[in-house]
This record gives sequence, C-alpha cells and structure tokens, in this order.
Amino acid sequence: MKISQYVPSSENQYIEFKEENVSARDLADEIVAFANGEGGEIWLGVNDNGTVTGIKRSYEEDVMNICRTAVLPPVHPIYEELTIIEQNGKQYQVAKIIIPKGEDRPYYTSRNRYYIRVGTTKRIASREELVRLFQAAGLFHYDLIELEQALVNNLNLSEISAYFERYKIAYADESEDERIRLMQATDILGKRNLPTVGGLLIFGISPDRLLPQSGITFAVFQGKTIGETLRDKKEFLGSLPHQIDNSLAAILANIPIPSTIQGAKRIEQATYPPKVFRELLVNACVHRNYSIIGSRIRVFLFQDRIEFINPGRLPNIITIDKLIVGTSFARNPLLVRLMENLGYMDKLGRGLPMVYQEAKKLNRHVIFKEDGEEFRVILQI
Repeated sequence: MKISQYVPSSENQYIEFKEENVSARDLADEIVAFANGEGGEIWLGVNDNGTVTGIKRSYEEDVMNICRTAVLPPVHPIYEELTIIEQNGKQYQVAKIIIPKGEDRPYYTSRNRYYIRVGTTKRIASREELVRLFQAAGLFHYDLIELEQALVNNLNLSEISAYFERYKIAYADESEDERIRLMQATDILGKRNLPTVGGLLIFGISPDRLLPQSGITFAVFQGKTIGETLRDKKEFLGSLPHQIDNSLAAILANIPIPSTIQGAKRIEQATYPPKVFRELLVNACVHRNYSIIGSRIRVFLFQDRIEFINPGRLPNIITIDKLIVGTSFARNPLLVRLMENLGYMDKLGRGLPMVYQEAKKLNRHVIFKEDGEEFRVILQI
C-alpha cells in the first residue's frame, strides 16, 4: 500500500474520477474509451468534483475481471491502491487504475459499443472515428474505397497509359474492356468500375474536387513562430506526384542556405540534400489519414526550422522509436504500391531513418511527434 497526499486536481482527457459504487458496466465503458485513445487513469474512490470519498475494500480482482471479460479484446491495466492523507490527518484508501494506450484498437464492450475519450467525458465513436480506429489497426484501408461521385472521366488516362508502359503494356492500344480490367487489377478502379480513393489521388485530373482534404499548404514565415509575418503562402493541388514535385520546388526555392563570412568571402555551409525534403513530402502524402476530411497536409517554413504536419495519428503498432529504425506500416497500401511503382518510394521503411541520419550528419535535430490527431516532423535548418 502506497501512502500519498496526491490526487489529481480535476478530471481531464487522461484522468477520470469514480466513486466506489460505480457499476461494472460504467467502468468497462471508461476503460474502453481510454484504451481507444492515448490511455489514462481511473481514480476509484474520488467523486466528480475531486473530493476523496475512499473505498472500503480492494477492487483489484473485480477490475481485472472487467478488463478480461467486459472489454474486447482484453486490456491489461495496472492497479495500485494508495492511502491518501488529508491536511486534517484523515486517511482514505483509493485505487488508481492505469489504462495503457491500446495496441489492439479498436476496443469495444461486451455490449458491442465502441467508446472514445473526448475531453473529460466518453462517448460512442462516430462513423468517421470508427473508420480511423479500424484504419489504425490495419483492418480497413480508406484508399481502397470506391468513390460514389467519381467517374473514369475524372482520371488522367494519359498518365495511366504511361504508368502501364513501365510494364511494357500498351494500354492505349487495348480495348475499352481490357483497359477497365487493367485498372481494376491495379485497384485504380474498384469492382463497380468507380475510381478508388487511391486511384483518384494518384491519377486524378483534379482530385481535390472530390477529395477536398487532398492538397498541401506551404507557408513561409518571417520569424520563428506562426504569429510572425507571413512571407509567402501557396496551395499545391492535383495528383500526389504533382503535389510532391511542386511542393519540393517551392521548398528548395525558399529554404535558407546557411553560410559564414571568412574575410571578404561568403562560405556556404553544408545543408540538407533535396532527397530529405522529398522524402518528408512523400511520407506525408502516402501515410496521412485521408478519412480526416477538413484538414490538408501543411508545410511551415520558419527561420530556424521546417515543419511537416500530417493529418492522422500513427497506426497502432508504430511508435516514434520504431520510425527512426525503419519500421513501416501501410495505412494506405494502394498509395504505397502505386507510388513505389512510380519511383517515389520503397517499402523498406528507409525514408525516415535516412532523414534522421542526414540531420545527424549536419549536427541538427529532427523531431518526430504525435500532436493530437496529427503527426508532425520538425527539422532544424
């Protein structure tokens, strides 16, 4: 039994208070919500306003049974009991249940309800949130969905023809039925002959018309914060290859080249090769979560750094440490396959480790971080 005077001051995204009389069903709901998010703590024996009310017995076995039978798949919490000593000397026993971020998301209750944590409360996941949870688990791939409002006419057939020419297939000379078959075989079209999300993103004429979340926003700031003077801002739309090529050109045109003055001469210092910025653009375009509708990829260039901000969390099995050593996971396997075939990437997971090593050579820092529903790469320049 630990002795402590510490209880969190209030509930938040990672803290939930429950009194001793909480039902097993309600506790299971809270556990599922935390496991589907970033994890958290449930303090048993504390009421909603933070007043310690205590528990009269140990609930470790009950909590473990709930996590094994009422939460699917099971989770493995840490259960701790503490003695809280208040200023007046009165003592209470409380329990702290630590729920880790789930590796087997999505989790649901034995009543088939999927909960998520939003601020200080839980709620049933919406359709869009469920899609993201299943995507993170690799159980669903948004880039393979057929778009109901899209037609073959929305695809750039000349670029598709050039794609097949790489494999010695004379696409333009084939019959219409054979062209349809080829596009279905490569998942550019789905079973109903409608363009897939991935097919439209790679070969679409104006994919942003049907997928407004597609695109890259590039902004150049005068100083070191987003509140500084905005020197330039551009929107890059079109197919993913065009977005990447145009964004790379804009970055190279604006990136400062470090230098020193020796006597009357200006000596340019070593800087990042273009492949570093290209890799970060490719990584953002291929691995972002396209089911997040209201947000585009953003690239912010500051005086001391460049940030690549990508909508969507990392998938379940991927951590920041794994990224650095080359662990890869395809949230969008069709995009990965098509971009690999077009020569923009490989599937070996070497891209981000290369970025890390190039920064290390220049004695500069690169930070990979999750920030809410976004993944951010910050590269010192």
